[in-house]
Formats: sequence, structure tokens, C-alpha cells
Amino acid sequence: MRKSFFYFGAAALLLVGCKGAQPQASKEPVILTLGDRPVYTSEFQYVYNKNNGSAENAYTQASVQEYLDLYTNFKLKVMDAESRGLDTTLAFRRELDGYKQQLAQPYLTEKSVTEKLIREAYDRMKQEINASHILINVPPDAEPKDTLAAYNKILDLRKRILAGEDFNKLAQTYSEDPSAKENHGTLGYFTALQMVYPFEDAAYKTPVGQLSNPVRTRFGYHLIKVNNVRPAQGEVKVSHIMVRATPGMPKADSVAAKRKIDEIYTRVVRKENWDRLVAQFSEDVSSNQNGGELPWFGTGRMLPSFEEVAFKLAKPGDISKPVQTPYGWHIIKLVERRSLPSYDDMETSLRNRVAKDSRSELNKAAFIKRIKTENNFLEIPAAKQYALGKADSSLVKGSWKNRFPEKETNTPLFSIQGKNFRVKDFFDYAEQNQKPKPKTSPAHAMQLLYDGFAEQSLLNYEKENLENKHLDYKMLVQEYREGILLFQLMDEKVWSKAIEDTVGLKTFFDQNRENYKWDTRAEATILSAANKQILEKAQPLLNAGRYEARKNKPAPVLFAANATTLSARATAQLDELANRLTADPNLSVILTGQADAREATRKNTLVQQRASQVSSYLLNKGVPAAQVSINNTPAGNRQRAVTLDLYSKDVKVLEQVFNENNPLALQVTNRRFGKGESKILDKVNWQEGTYTLEQDGRFYLVQVHKILPPGYKNLNETRGIATSDYQNYLEKQWVTELRQRYPVKVNQAEVDKLVKK
Repeated sequence: MRKSFFYFGAAALLLVGCKGAQPQASKEPVILTLGDRPVYTSEFQYVYNKNNGSAENAYTQASVQEYLDLYTNFKLKVMDAESRGLDTTLAFRRELDGYKQQLAQPYLTEKSVTEKLIREAYDRMKQEINASHILINVPPDAEPKDTLAAYNKILDLRKRILAGEDFNKLAQTYSEDPSAKENHGTLGYFTALQMVYPFEDAAYKTPVGQLSNPVRTRFGYHLIKVNNVRPAQGEVKVSHIMVRATPGMPKADSVAAKRKIDEIYTRVVRKENWDRLVAQFSEDVSSNQNGGELPWFGTGRMLPSFEEVAFKLAKPGDISKPVQTPYGWHIIKLVERRSLPSYDDMETSLRNRVAKDSRSELNKAAFIKRIKTENNFLEIPAAKQYALGKADSSLVKGSWKNRFPEKETNTPLFSIQGKNFRVKDFFDYAEQNQKPKPKTSPAHAMQLLYDGFAEQSLLNYEKENLENKHLDYKMLVQEYREGILLFQLMDEKVWSKAIEDTVGLKTFFDQNRENYKWDTRAEATILSAANKQILEKAQPLLNAGRYEARKNKPAPVLFAANATTLSARATAQLDELANRLTADPNLSVILTGQADAREATRKNTLVQQRASQVSSYLLNKGVPAAQVSINNTPAGNRQRAVTLDLYSKDVKVLEQVFNENNPLALQVTNRRFGKGESKILDKVNWQEGTYTLEQDGRFYLVQVHKILPPGYKNLNETRGIATSDYQNYLEKQWVTELRQRYPVKVNQAEVDKLVKK
């Protein structure tokens, strides 16, 4: 998380710079000198303009000076990392190479083609097409004869359809799409970027009710029949109330969640205030403080069950019945509906989607064609003929070997910008990339490998020379280089050190205790009840401080007639109870011995011995004695057993007692509150005592147990904030040390030139 923040937070503020160790030109103006290392005005101006150029106060004296101070500290830290050799490690080089691969992608495309494809995708997203298709499979790299056979087959089906035969029946009989047997080739509605591009392109270009020409995709040849076209659904904004219920949760919890959402829905139908219900009962913490509102979304952006119901809501204010998703139960309210967002709003997301879509192959083909020309790609015909002629049957088996004399294979096959690529290089590539192709001829397999080798060689050459061709790419790589270095050293000098140096943190905390103080706080319990009667019943139970835990109540421990010995089944049952008791110190159990009518002569002895036997077993399993007690009023003439009644000090159990029939009957909160943390608590006097009030249709009981005056916090109570402050302290110390090691000299005349008068 720290790393992510650094790259996208601090990096956006500070990074991008030329490697200071390599002077650019002896006469270029220097704005800053760190030790003996110059920082050139052009470098700083590039960085400043990138990160501040559009700000309202850009190029003011204060803005330039502030950024120069930040950039100075940044460069000093990078110099420290370089002096330690952090830029020479294998881990560093691997990480930087990974980023370089990602950063290179935008420079390895044909921008004009990309822009056209993005605009086309947006325009097509205004409509959704309902279509059917027939597929005849043929692999992308199939032999020409196999491709022709598939084409003729699909062409024959097209003629039969045009002659009047039923499309659906032909699809069911001949289509090689497995789903066609059931759906007769029907695909339903789709829009741009949901199908492979050639298919999408043909579908959008075919009129409603018409049949397309054969369309080739990576799956084979298709015939497409367009059944209908409708406007896109657009986007909706909704709010919701959610009650969590995840797959696999205990059945009792699942049932309770359903009952709770049903009760909330009843109150929604009664026109109770929506925002109030959301705030009180929704369990979506990301939205329950803003009326349950969610961001805008369109088709495919939400879970299908949620999305389907949301789009069926007709007008703002309409509310759905409870709908279930893998996250739980939802009541959905339509806030607003809008058509497709503007092109400007969607451009970034469309750009990313187009880059991953099959239409990117068009872009790649155009890009390869351009760089072939730019980089003077030149084939040697005789060498190419020689190389392709070395294909044999072993190639289609995937076992071809280069067994040819080096004097033959060391000759140029083609050149890129004057750099020769040998026949031997291609043969090495062929050995490594060949795959069994039993249905392909050796000549065709070798041609495919040659095309792949030429394309890869062109792309690799372009990647290797990107920094020479594109200044912004060069600067971006340098940004990441310095970012990686700085992260490594910041982690060592600041982040991890602050966490691991417990002695230093404690010393810092003790020296700055005035910064870590509590305001006045109240230790309180707040009961929120659906009506006054529930509150009156809950108060004496709250005062007692112990609540019957009816949920998952253990079954009685059974005994044989006239026996006090625990059976194997009983011990297994008690082992489970012991685990619950030791895991939760708030739980306790009351044991009540019983005897039936046939044991009347020994009733008192048996019930006492049975309860004592169960108690001893639990204590021997490590359950504290304070959590086990025996009911001294035994129950006779019932069953041969010991009943187990669980009680808890946890106030949440009090909720369960009242919420069995109405999941919204009672809510209990017990903790320390600061001023402003509870609207209800802030309405009563902050003095010890018990208070009742009514607010927004709920009845409240507030018990203020204790008022805690202002005081100093313990380190454990504010460790996160103190650690962050200690990190800032360590960083300042580090920068001070670096400024002493590398004296900073600012050329104020150059700084003043950047300030706009």
C-alpha cells in the first residue's frame, strides 16, 4: 500500500528527471547544484511544468520555490540510493525492466488507427444489436486449402438461406458453435467491445432482417443474421439498502438476514424516510452515510441480478423488492437515469478496452507496416528462400532441428536500420517456437514462423530505441527508475525503521506527548428500540449485565438410566462447548441436573452428581471456573440429562434476545465516545446517569457510565498516528543529513527566469 501511494502520490509530485550523474552540455544553464552534481534548468522546468503547469498559481515565485525545495530533497534521496549501489542490484533491474515493458505499450501502436477505433466503438455503443449466427470452425493459421473448404461450406449455407431455407434450422443442424443445438444460433443483445471485432464489425454493417456475407474471425467463418437493433440502455444511478448474507454462511444467519431485509422493505413501503432507514440499517459501509447512493453504472458493470432489477425501475423514486446477490440482500431505489456518457467522459476507459480488444490487431498490423518503412526493413530474397526451403516433416511434429552448416546460416536474412538478422537467428527462433501442427504442411508452418520472427525482430528493435525516438518516454522511464530507488531507501530509512525501531518510537512519543491527548470522552451504552415497550423490557436486562444466549444453544447432555458417567457422544458435545467458552470470556454456562420419574429414589443424588460431572469435565478442559456454575435447584422427574444454559456479558447478545421476531427491534452500542461521535449521546448531559429520549421514530436509552476527563494517550492508543509522525521526523532528519553531505547551491537568477512577471 505504501508503495502504491508513493508511485501515484509522491511520484506525481516529484518524479521525472534526467539522470544527474551525466551532464547534458557544459554550457547549459544550471539551476541547482547538489554537492558537485548539477541539475539543469531544462530538467527542472520539464518536471515542474508536467506537475504544476496547469495549476492556477503556476510559475509564481512561491510555487516555483516550493517545488524547487521538494525537488531538491527528492534528488538528494536518489543520490543517496545511487551511492549505495541500489541501482545495480538484480532485483532493481528486473523491476525496472517490468515497468519499461508496460510504459512502452502506448508507443508501440498506430495512434491514428487507435483514435479511429475508439471513436467507432463509442458510436456503436449507442446501439445494441440482437443477432443470430452460424459458425464453421477453421483455425487462424489453417492451411489455405482448409480455409477454402470452410469458406465454401459457409457460402453454400448462405445460398440456401437466401433461397428460402429456415436460418434457425440450418444453424441447429450445421453450426459448429456448440450452443446452437439449443439456441438455434441466437446470441441475444450485444454492443461494441463485447464480440470479437470482425464479428462486431459485420453485425453493425448488416441491416435488420438481412444476412451478412461470410465473416472470418479467429474461430472460423460466420454468417450473421441481424434480428433487431435498439438504443443502448445507458446508465443508471441508484441507492440501496443492503443486509449482508454471503454464500456458505450458517443457515440461521441467512434466515435472519432475509427476515431483516423483509422488515426493512415493509417500512420502505410505509413511506418511512429512505435516508434514515439507510443510515440506521444498511450494512454497506461505503454508502450508508450518503443515502445508499452508488456511482453511475451501465450494462455489465454490476452483478447481473442487481443490474437487471436496477434497469427495470422505470422512473426516479421507484423502489424494488428485495433482490439477492452474492453479497447479500438489497432494496434498490432509482435515483436517476441517463443516456450514454459523452465521448470525452468515456475516452480513457474506451482507450484501455480497445487496447485489449481483438480490434487491436488492426492497429498492430498498421504499426508493423509503418515501422518496417521507418526502420528500413530489407529482406534478402535468396536467404529467405534458403531458410523457408529447410522445412521438413519434423517441423509439423514440433521436433525440427537446425543441423545446417554455420557457414550457410551465418548469412543475413534481413536487416533493420542496417542491423543484420541472420538465418541462424531465425532457425534458433524456429526451434524454440515450433509447435506440432499435424494438419499443416511444413512449408506453411515455416512461413508462419518466419512471419513471427520478422515481426518480433521489428518490435524488439523499436522497443530498444524508444528512448532515442521519444523524449517523453525517456523521461518516463527515468521517473520510474528514480521512483523504485527512492521507494527502496525510504522503506529502509523511514517506513520500516519507524515500525521496527520500538525504542526510538517510544522516545519520540514521550518527547512529544503534548501532541497525543484525549479530549473529554464518555463511556456509555446506547439502546435504540423500535418502540417504548421494547426499551422498558430491555432496561432491566441491561442493568443485570448478563443476557441469555439463545442462538446456537447446546443440546442437553444425556445420561443412561441411574448413571453419572459421560458417554463418548457427551464428551464430544462438551469438547465443543469448552472450545466456545475458552474462545469467548464473555460466555458462561449454568448447569442444571435432571432425573426422570424412574430414578425417583436417587433423584437428588443423581442430579447433583451429573451436574458436577459435567462441571469437572469443562474445568479439566481449561474453562475458567468463573464461567461455569451449577443450578442448585435441580429439576426432577423430567429427563436423564444436564441442561446447558448459556449467558453472555456481550451487549450484542441483548440485541439477539429482542430481534428474534423483529430484526430491527433493538440495536445496542457500548464503547467510549468523543464529542460529535454520536448524535444521540450529544443530546444528553455528559454526566453519569441514565437518560431516555425519542428521535426520528426510535426510542433511546443512554447510560453514561463514566466521564473521562482530558488526558494523555498511551502509545498503544495512538500508535498509528505516532508512527506516522515518527516517520516524518526520521525523514526530516535524513534530509538534513543529506544537505550537509551534499551542500545545496541555488542559482537564484535561473529560478527568477522561471517566474512569470
